[in-house]
Amino acid sequence: MKPEEARKKVQELREVLNEANKAYYQEARPFISDKEFDEKLKELQQLEDKFDLHDPDSPTNRVGGEVSSTFETVQHPTPMLSLDNTYNEDELNDFDGRVRRILGHDDYNYMVELKFDGASMRLRYEKGDLVVGATRGDGEKGDDITNNVKTIRVIPLHLNGDFPEIVEVRGEAYMEKEAFARLNERREEEGLNVFANPRNSTAGSLKMQDPKAVARRPIKFLAFDLILQDTEDSLTQVRKMELLKEFGLPVSEHYRTCDTINEVHEVIREWDSLRHDLPYETDGVVVKVNQSSLRDELGTTSKFPRWAIAYKFEAEQEETVINDITLQVGRLGTITPVAELEPVLLAGTTVKRASLHNEDEIRRKDVRIGDRVLVEKAGEIIPQVVNVLDADRVDRNEPFEFPSECPACSTELIKFEGEVAWRCVNPTCPPQVRIRIEHFSARDAMDIEGLGESVVDQLVSAGLITTYADLYDLQKEDIVDLDRMADKSAQNLIDAIQKSKDQPFERLIYALGIRFVGKTVAKDLAKALKNIERLRSAGIGEMTGIDAIGPKIAESVHNFFSNQKNQQIVDKLIEKGLQTEFEDTQQSSRLEGKKFVLTGSLPTLTRKEAKDLIEQNGGKTASSVSKNTDFVLAGESAGSKLDKANELGIEVIDESEFLNMIDG
Repeated sequence: MKPEEARKKVQELREVLNEANKAYYQEARPFISDKEFDEKLKELQQLEDKFDLHDPDSPTNRVGGEVSSTFETVQHPTPMLSLDNTYNEDELNDFDGRVRRILGHDDYNYMVELKFDGASMRLRYEKGDLVVGATRGDGEKGDDITNNVKTIRVIPLHLNGDFPEIVEVRGEAYMEKEAFARLNERREEEGLNVFANPRNSTAGSLKMQDPKAVARRPIKFLAFDLILQDTEDSLTQVRKMELLKEFGLPVSEHYRTCDTINEVHEVIREWDSLRHDLPYETDGVVVKVNQSSLRDELGTTSKFPRWAIAYKFEAEQEETVINDITLQVGRLGTITPVAELEPVLLAGTTVKRASLHNEDEIRRKDVRIGDRVLVEKAGEIIPQVVNVLDADRVDRNEPFEFPSECPACSTELIKFEGEVAWRCVNPTCPPQVRIRIEHFSARDAMDIEGLGESVVDQLVSAGLITTYADLYDLQKEDIVDLDRMADKSAQNLIDAIQKSKDQPFERLIYALGIRFVGKTVAKDLAKALKNIERLRSAGIGEMTGIDAIGPKIAESVHNFFSNQKNQQIVDKLIEKGLQTEFEDTQQSSRLEGKKFVLTGSLPTLTRKEAKDLIEQNGGKTASSVSKNTDFVLAGESAGSKLDKANELGIEVIDESEFLNMIDG
């Protein structure tokens, strides 16, 4: 390669890698695989060395992400470096050889641990109290996300045991596969972009501006390193893991000592099979020299420690062909495109379908029917199309055209402002009907016992109901001949449907299935607007004047009641005698304006009984402690909420004091 060609190639690689870094660390939307990124980075390093084209701003000199402008910046006392990585055994043997050459002896062993696919974080404890939680950032400094970190329940706010004055902890925030899948399902239903994998959903969650929103994300944490001001020469990485556990921090159970590099290879082969059975994603193992005293002697490069290396597992991907692109309709009308695949074995299961998420995603990847594509399992749960492999073939099909009408009921599709999903807003759309009825009859809603998925499916298939309002037209003779429905069970179901008419107004609001309206919001709306007529006629401005009701919720409620078919369903529910007025069960105003948080087990009251008493006396409950909390009602085995209350100076009361407050 000529020098001019090398300069051009170097510039091209830097641009691609900088864009990839930005997509990975800041936008949580990667567009190339880890392996492809590493290969391009290695190619860039070789060209810079060969043609002396070094630049301090090159991706080869960067640890990873940048510091965000939306958070305060904190300096790391000890740099948070990346790990050099490899995908083959020969390079791992080379690492072992370098360690032996630098030390001049082989009086050491290795600790091997699983490498978690999440977001690296630093925690700082002073006198046992958590004072800083930060992202890795550029390695030298990161974002101060302390308030967000404190919402992660597994991270202690105060250390246990005999801890030193200052403790620095390194660890990985992550999401379990199932929790990640549920999060993406909710985002898809809400018309939002889905996350590419658990790692990106975790990184994106930690950078959210509202700690309350972070608290609702299923983030977990595992500590993997401990930095102390004064350490003994005998300290090992294994002892650090033991200390972390003694201090009350969660650590992985998957770590092992190995006396030789051959033993390391055996552990890697064992864990490469094990990883598919774990509840979280792991993308490899980390091999560390176990003796901490040797770290200074081994030293670091500008990016990597020489005493550790990451061995990456190969991502499980397979090639297949897209036979068709179909559309499925969700409970709230979200239209999701699905790739119908030539069946392929992937991570132990046969994959026939893969979500394409939304129209924007299809266009971004330029996915078409007939394409040969690469597929993988995001979080090893959800099959997804990574990219098209034959995009330059001459006989390629035309780009996929998203329809303007619902594939199930032909209603015109709409897209709400700020969302990526197309929606069908017809409440009688057949695929939506079954799921809406199941939601309506659920225990937290109208609590209709015996109305499970199978019964709902039969009722809809037989044409006996088309909306949840039709449930109240059913007679025993209509359902007695259904599959697994005897005379007694038919009567029990009719009785349960009739009994549901007595459910309070707030439960009915929740049962309607309005987007963004959960149980708490439903109660706030019922209490403020009092009856169904005021609710259905309330303007967005009036609703946003209600405490805890924002523009997004208000607009969703307004849109629901603006739909003529929804109005007809509600009219029928009123006609059938359901509770459409708020019944104020408040018995006194002794706790008016006071906000309580409950933690631990109370001596005589259940959590629900205590919550009901608070509300009956004018108070409110919250799930997390904040500066707006007035009292923390604590019982036996109170957890981190008690620590948070003490930290903020919130008054903590027991059950006896609480009952005295109510009794005046």
